[in-house]
Amino acid sequence: MNERIYNFNPGPAVLPEDVLKEVQSEMLNFHGTGMSILEISHRAPAYDEVHQQAKADIKELMGLGDDYDIIFTAGGASQTFALIPLNFATESHPGSYALSGSFSQKAYEEAVKLGVGTVAASTK
Repeated sequence: MNERIYNFNPGPAVLPEDVLKEVQSEMLNFHGTGMSILEISHRAPAYDEVHQQAKADIKELMGLGDDYDIIFTAGGASQTFALIPLNFATESHPGSYALSGSFSQKAYEEAVKLGVGTVAASTK
């Protein structure tokens, strides 16, 4: 019997063994830097290379052009629901939400806390 446990939770999720083995082999010396990727500053060129390559790979995978940018944020979906109205909506230009499930409801509730949420459509 295989000893691996397959985690199908929203995240983190299952990674292929080849990926895990590559990470393991570079854990103590990432790309010849003499440091683990866990120890490298997010401002260091070695990390920036990883960051930029990840962004490029996602854009290629999704077929996105240069008029799109990829951002990585901490906190998952729930935090992002709060960040979007904080950064993009105003009282004169509120966010319009199509309420079709639990995630859209959560996003709308975050906008309402700031007074910048309206319902455009609802399946209720």
